[in-house]
Amino acid sequence: MAEDVYRERALKILPWICVRCAREFPVSRLRELTVHHKDGNHNNNPQDGSNWELLCVYCHENEHARVLDSMAGGGGKKKEDPPATHRPFGDLAERLKGKRGS
Repeated sequence: MAEDVYRERALKILPWICVRCAREFPVSRLRELTVHHKDGNHNNNPQDGSNWELLCVYCHENEHARVLDSMAGGGGKKKEDPPATHRPFGDLAERLKGKRGS
C-alpha cells in the first residue's frame, strides 16, 4: 500500500491526536500529523489500522531518533562483560592453614 493511501486511510479511521504528546490537530494542520508504523515495517498496513499510530512530526522524529540511539554502537544490545576470573580469596584456606601452624 502506497504511503499516501495508508496515510489517507489512517486519517479516516484514527482520531487526529498525537498519541505521544496528545496534541489535537484541526484540518488546517493535518500536514503536521504523520503515520507511524508500530512494528517499524512500512509494508505492514492492515486495513483496520492496527499497525498505525498518528504522531506529530516532532514526536515522530523523536521516536525514530530513540530507535537509532539505542542501536548505536552495538546493534541495540549491549555486549555483556566476560565473567570475572580473578579470585582474590582463592588461596584463603591455604593461608589460614599456614597461620594456624605458625
